[in-house]
Amino acid sequence: QVQRALLELTIPLETLQAVKGHMLQAMRKGLSRQTHAQANVQMLPTYICSTPNGTEKGDLLVVELCQSRVRTLWVTLLGDGNQSPKVMYKIFDMPEDIKQGKGEALFDFIAQCVRQFLAGIGSPQHRLPLGFVFPFNCKQTQLDKAEFICWSKDFTCSDMEGKDVVQLLQSAINKQELYHVDVVALVNDTVGTMMTCSTRRKPCEVALIVDKGTNCCFMAEAQEVETVDETSGQMCVNTEWGYFGDDGILGNIVTPYDQHVDQESSNPGEKRFEKLVGSLYLGEIVRHMLITLATEKALFVGSSVAALMTKDVLKTHQILEITNNEEGMDEAKRTLEALGLQPSERDCCRVQQVCRVVVNRAAALCAAGLAAILSHMCQSRELERLVVNVAVDGELCQSHTSRFGEILQSVTGLLAPECTFTLVPSVDGTGQGTAIVTAVALRLAAKRCEVNKLLAPLWLSRADLERVQALMRREMELGLGRETSTSASVRMLPTYVRGTPDGTERGEFLALDLGGTNFRVLVVHVEDDGIRVANEIYVIPTTITQGTGEALFDHIVECIMDFQLKQNLMDQVLPLAFTFSFPCQQLGLDKAVLLSWTKGFSASGCEGEDVVQLLREAAQRKQHSGLNVVAVVNDTVGTMMSCGFDDPKCEIGLIVGTGTNACYMEEMQNVGTVEGDQGRMCINMEWGAFGDNGCLDDFFTSFDRMVDEKTINPGKQRFEKLISGMYLGEIVRHILLALVEKQLLFCGKSSPKLQTKDIFQTKFLSTIEGDGLALQQVRSILQDLELEASIEDSVLVREVCQTVSLRAANLCAAGLAAVVEKMRENRGLAQLAVTVGVDGTLYKLHPHFTQNLQQMLQDLAPNCTVTFLQSQDGSGKGAALVAAVACRGTEP
Repeated sequence: QVQRALLELTIPLETLQAVKGHMLQAMRKGLSRQTHAQANVQMLPTYICSTPNGTEKGDLLVVELCQSRVRTLWVTLLGDGNQSPKVMYKIFDMPEDIKQGKGEALFDFIAQCVRQFLAGIGSPQHRLPLGFVFPFNCKQTQLDKAEFICWSKDFTCSDMEGKDVVQLLQSAINKQELYHVDVVALVNDTVGTMMTCSTRRKPCEVALIVDKGTNCCFMAEAQEVETVDETSGQMCVNTEWGYFGDDGILGNIVTPYDQHVDQESSNPGEKRFEKLVGSLYLGEIVRHMLITLATEKALFVGSSVAALMTKDVLKTHQILEITNNEEGMDEAKRTLEALGLQPSERDCCRVQQVCRVVVNRAAALCAAGLAAILSHMCQSRELERLVVNVAVDGELCQSHTSRFGEILQSVTGLLAPECTFTLVPSVDGTGQGTAIVTAVALRLAAKRCEVNKLLAPLWLSRADLERVQALMRREMELGLGRETSTSASVRMLPTYVRGTPDGTERGEFLALDLGGTNFRVLVVHVEDDGIRVANEIYVIPTTITQGTGEALFDHIVECIMDFQLKQNLMDQVLPLAFTFSFPCQQLGLDKAVLLSWTKGFSASGCEGEDVVQLLREAAQRKQHSGLNVVAVVNDTVGTMMSCGFDDPKCEIGLIVGTGTNACYMEEMQNVGTVEGDQGRMCINMEWGAFGDNGCLDDFFTSFDRMVDEKTINPGKQRFEKLISGMYLGEIVRHILLALVEKQLLFCGKSSPKLQTKDIFQTKFLSTIEGDGLALQQVRSILQDLELEASIEDSVLVREVCQTVSLRAANLCAAGLAAVVEKMRENRGLAQLAVTVGVDGTLYKLHPHFTQNLQQMLQDLAPNCTVTFLQSQDGSGKGAALVAAVACRGTEP
């Protein structure tokens, strides 16, 4: 009979695994915006977004509302890692009628306690931040804002429902004329427990309390907490897991003894998990087991067990002492005899076994819950192994570490083998912990103020962007004018491309793509069912890129001939388009004068010459008569044309990658630099140089100027240096250095790598800003730069990246808004529908650039419906389509 009773409370490991799984499901339900209202594990946000870093210092006031008293504390933190806080406190007994009176009277009493306490210690009149421990059910919406829901623990104060308890306390304090006391934080005791055990080098990110009740909190990834708008960093979540099982999910674990305890409680059917675990109930579970065994004559044969019929005669501290290996039998005998029983040695042994199984079960169930939280943290942070400290407090954890703690540690380890955790006992989590929460809130507020001041110049308002849009429009007009084009920062170069694809293009075309040390030759087949491309890449040796122009173009022709031979094209003369990605002045569709070499090229005899003519002369030298060059193409134009084949509305090309540029179809009558006023022509804006005349100086920050000064072309390509991938990482690096200098990042310690130009690549922004990326992985990126980053540091680095990339997207949107609005007005339309063909690694790979660009463009140009279409091989396929459109125009 005893064995049967013990087995009823012994939970197999596979059942504990199932409990862990149910807890995980309940947690996810509580975190979800859709299912939160139905969840019994409520996962309440605490609005605590950081653990202490040990630098917190100053005087703090704490008020703790307890069962029948108010405790006030004066805590002085010394900035020494919170190792030796100075604490003074006083306890005030609460009259019983206060608990059943009006809510206003309760808060007036608390405020009077604060006034008496401060008067007693002769506190100075400087500002005193206060942390408030209010252990009742509230809906917290900020750290200092919590809407009261309901009372418990014999409190029934009236006129409270729906009111903000922080505001009630602040008003009561003001009535006492304590105007220098500010209520800064409302704190749960579980959170306080976690905060007392946390230092910078050893942050504590989980807290477990197993006392009369039980609860757990942990630092969750903020983006998981869907019930709040915060999406960056972390937030401490109070699980309120005492209610776990109220939906019946623990039915196979609940025994008849548990059912008796629940029925006799003040809240039957509620807090089922707490009633299996909390110290308020363990003595009662043991009592009902002993009654059952005595009735079955397995215990106390011949003894009256009437004393066991009285509720709460067995206290949890007695149960814990009985489970002790050395003195437990003696304690069992003393306890039972005190109840009028005459236990035999066997009775004492069996009672000890019953006490142990009840405590063991409580520890094992706590372990299943803790394992669920640790596994959730490990999964959400995308870690192979989680290493974490767990603060513990409460009668079971603190008073009985030998048995409860040992089982908690070992079973959690079995259920969450991917997690390494250390249990850390807390000291006065409610009092000192609340003070530390308050101090962290103040430190973060002061830091936020400094960070905002530093980042503010990069935040562009709607008015700022409208001004950029207007400036771009002005520079476009100047660039198009015959007399003003030379003074405009936006060059508005004619491309002599007079039409976009209409879908009727057919045929075979050759395309060349020269933009670096790799040269590409393509044959493009434009057919009824789409476009087919065959290509080959040829390397151009440095000796040729830096030799003579004749040698360079001879090499290009040799590559073309080799390709044609392999493709059986030697007998055909195909129209050819030449993508030549170097600065040129285009004088016709097939005529472009090289202005200057870039990208490591320095072939002699080319600058100032028509590159098409150089290619034709090389073909003559090689006796190759199969070249029919019909177009020289800019890569932005190629992007527009490659998308135009799929979407006839595509009349804009945009590149946002290492550099940035745009082109669009302009009315010929507006192009003053070219004869003729019929139809349209594609204009290569060369908008990277926008602002080179100083018109954007107001938008250049000190960080932008530092980046610009170290480039090979200071003062040039100003717009490009605010937007494109070549520069964003450098801007971020300079901001990080400024934050380090102000002691706002990495504890004020930089690294040699962070001091290195171009070490912070723009691809880091794309990685760091990724939605699914846990902050631990951001830390690993920073560790590769030899930076020791906390979670708080990682959040700030992500914010800097987001600020820089958002500004880039918004500026790009302002430029594009000028383009689409000009096109709409040119055509006299109330609403313009147009497609933008777009290419570039920043646009394609950054997780938010596209969305930010499109959203701001919609705001700035509400009368334009703009569709974005990603280009596939604009420099190849797009160039061939330029040739195809040109040939289409010459057909009879």
